Amino acid sequence: MRLLLLFRCVRRQENFFCVRVSRLVRCVRCPIAYHATDLCMAAGCVILSNNSIICPNHFTPRRGVKNHEHVNVSWCFVCTEGGSLLCCESCPAAFHRECLNIEMPKGSWYCNDCKAGKKPRFKDILWVKVGRYRWWPAEVSHPKTIPDNILRMRHDVGEFPVHFFGSNDYLWTYQARVFPYMDVDANSKEKMGKGVDATYKKALEEAAVRFRELQAEKELRQLQEDKKNDRKPPPYKHIKVNRPIGKVQIFTADLSEIPRCNCKATDESPCGMESECINRMLLYECHPQVCPAGERCLNQAFTKRQYSQVEIFRTLSRGWGLRCVHDIKKGQFVSEYVGEVIDEEECRSRIRHAQENDICNFYMLTLDKDRIIDAGPKGNEARFMNHCCQPNCETQKWTVSGDTRVGLFALVDIPAGTELTFNYNLECLGNGKTVCKCGAPNCSGFLGVRPKVLNNPPSEDKGRKRRGHGKRKKKVVVTKEREDECFSCGDGGQMVSCKKPGCPKVYHADCLNLTKRPAGQSQLD
Repeated sequence: MRLLLLFRCVRRQENFFCVRVSRLVRCVRCPIAYHATDLCMAAGCVILSNNSIICPNHFTPRRGVKNHEHVNVSWCFVCTEGGSLLCCESCPAAFHRECLNIEMPKGSWYCNDCKAGKKPRFKDILWVKVGRYRWWPAEVSHPKTIPDNILRMRHDVGEFPVHFFGSNDYLWTYQARVFPYMDVDANSKEKMGKGVDATYKKALEEAAVRFRELQAEKELRQLQEDKKNDRKPPPYKHIKVNRPIGKVQIFTADLSEIPRCNCKATDESPCGMESECINRMLLYECHPQVCPAGERCLNQAFTKRQYSQVEIFRTLSRGWGLRCVHDIKKGQFVSEYVGEVIDEEECRSRIRHAQENDICNFYMLTLDKDRIIDAGPKGNEARFMNHCCQPNCETQKWTVSGDTRVGLFALVDIPAGTELTFNYNLECLGNGKTVCKCGAPNCSGFLGVRPKVLNNPPSEDKGRKRRGHGKRKKKVVVTKEREDECFSCGDGGQMVSCKKPGCPKVYHADCLNLTKRPAGQSQLD
């Protein structure tokens, strides 16, 4: 039984799309196995027969070969800043120890992706390092599709061909000189304005287009597979009210402390959305035993759980989501965000456990300075609402019977069948720097980052007659004193700068083949 478990498809460990076929191909040197399909098999495998391969783990670098040297990036994969970095010994990944919230490891250290067995696949878009050139976008090619002269070039177990965007060149490379191209790379234009040539700009544009094409194909296959297998959302325990954990308290106010509004039972819509209920305005829910409107009070949505009718569904690119079954009016109560109420210590413990076990989905939302709602293990349907930089719902903190609770309310009129979303900016914990896939026009690129401003407010002088002689002011062009990256390879680090006044170019001493720093040059970090 143990042997059988070892021979499962490694693709499954990575939470990627995996075609369910019965036949496996197995490595003859270790217990690695893949489904016999290009979607599952790692690039760099050497096929020996219909059932046997040599996997990329058995790559041995050749001495003296520049492209066989292991290289790590000079910035942190989490915060993108430089400094003292913890480098993976299997791939180019590097991190600040503080960004991973781990102790300094002893001996060899490998990133979570490498420990999980993640390998480049055919059609993956990667950043590739060639010699001292800057990191360049390329697509992993199948050996069957590359030109014959490239196929005849010497290559070893673990090496795979990549096709560079922009230049249309090919190269055999391996895992230690590539890292994945991400969604944010396709959305970012920052790399365009740093003195790059036309070929590199073309490469960035082509890579972004191709990446989106491949992402759409993968998402469509995943959706079809889920529908085919009638896949259900990951299990969780459904609860109706918040559940305190450990020393956390749920507060209950005395009836004498609960505010009383001025509404009357004879009003047309007592305490309703269109009323002037002071409690509603101050985000207090009326108590049925205190409100003058009595049973006619319309401000008891939390207590009576007057939720909108919703359904869980599989989205195309963002996992599971929530959509409304009927129309929802602007300002209407949609649902309460319910889960386990934990303290900061328990929250940190759960986040640490998730990081150690490669759990990527977090459902934590700050209730107040000492309490956090975690809807991961226990919650209601609201836990499936996805983030959006231009959402149709918002979170509001209401006081209900003396305690704080979080409700979701419609920001606009929402037609039936529309996905319900809210902005995770309400101090959602555990996400770190997670790529945003909401697709909104003002998407910030990451969860927890403020959305972009699409339209600048009109100037106060717009439309007014200009005074004075009508002379145009000269446009002031602000230039950088020097660049932050090597003009040769594109990486950061210690630099030497050009001494010509006004020239911002900087280089690594190694890229200039200098054995020592030029006279008069200070160290640049």
